[in-house]
Amino acid sequence: MLPVVVIWLAGVGAAGQFAKVSVTFDQVGQVYPEAGARLGFALSILGLAGIFLGVVAGVLASKMGMRRILLGGLGLSAVVSFVQALGLSFDVFLLSRIVEGLAHLAIVVAAPTLIAKVSPPEKRAFSLTLWGTFFGVAFALFAWLGRPLVDAYGLNAVYLAHGGWMAASVLAVAAIGLPEEKAQTAQRLRLGGVLKQHWEVYRSPFMNAAAVGWLFYTFCFVSLLTLLPPYIAPEWRTFTVGAMPLMSMIISMTLGVWLLRYWVIVRVIQTGFLVSAMAALGLLLLPGSPVVCLLLAGALGLIQGASFALVPELNDTAADRANANGVFAQAGNLGNTIGTPILLAVIAMSGYGGMLMVSAVLLVIGAAAHMVLAQARARARGPGA
Repeated sequence: MLPVVVIWLAGVGAAGQFAKVSVTFDQVGQVYPEAGARLGFALSILGLAGIFLGVVAGVLASKMGMRRILLGGLGLSAVVSFVQALGLSFDVFLLSRIVEGLAHLAIVVAAPTLIAKVSPPEKRAFSLTLWGTFFGVAFALFAWLGRPLVDAYGLNAVYLAHGGWMAASVLAVAAIGLPEEKAQTAQRLRLGGVLKQHWEVYRSPFMNAAAVGWLFYTFCFVSLLTLLPPYIAPEWRTFTVGAMPLMSMIISMTLGVWLLRYWVIVRVIQTGFLVSAMAALGLLLLPGSPVVCLLLAGALGLIQGASFALVPELNDTAADRANANGVFAQAGNLGNTIGTPILLAVIAMSGYGGMLMVSAVLLVIGAAAHMVLAQARARARGPGA
């Protein structure tokens, strides 16, 4: 399990690329007062690479080798964080975030593919469920350790710390001797071939299944974590906001892992979507309830871990898994990017209730999408498959 843990820790650093700005967003605004309305791009621009190049990254990872892509992404991330610690103008900082997005994409495509490869089949679901916690762990660490570090030494200190984490990850990944993929498993990178590859991935109910559900998950998870806090009573707000990602991780690693032993993966994901939808409706009846907020986060945790486990379950080859992880990253970045602005617009038009109704509907659609894709896979396999 050592390689899995090392890759997971590298993934925590990759999620730190988002967390280091999100958790310190108020300080970022103080450092760049001239940014004005553009300040939001400091966080969201990181997802641009994933939105436009997710499938391309999957093809490149197959062509160049997962280990090489992972090491390259980690190394580039370390360099970018160290450069950010020098104190950049806002425009240059945004440019560095675009480059950092490329590094993030390389990591999140290669890492889960490698975890699926190095894990014994009987432990693969657990290993990928662990991988699925990397975002929550990163946000918790940056909230608990990053904020005090910034308060004591300034914003650049958190960039230095993150750069050190990524540099250490390069050394750790290089030391564990991960297997390398053969380059001939990939297609040549020509425009026509890349477009064809996109079409093949998008239309495949095997390669696109995890991504389709992930789009609805990321849309709701990030936006609700961002937009629910003002509706929680002040005396419970800090505790609830900090506990929600923790609850998501705990449920994913306990109940989620247990259910994966007895249920097919898609059923676990659908259960997470439907219980999340019910929790969202529960928040209509009990506005800002900390208990219901934690129930919502826990149910979303079922989707989190099982979705990563679905990729190797449905795709046998490393190339197909890389393509599936590429579109997975694409969907996740799209959901992260559009979720909060859309729900903010919904709040402006129809308030708190509108936000939760829209969220509940999208979560039900996520469950239904998995049902439709399961039926498509059954038809593709043919009778008796």
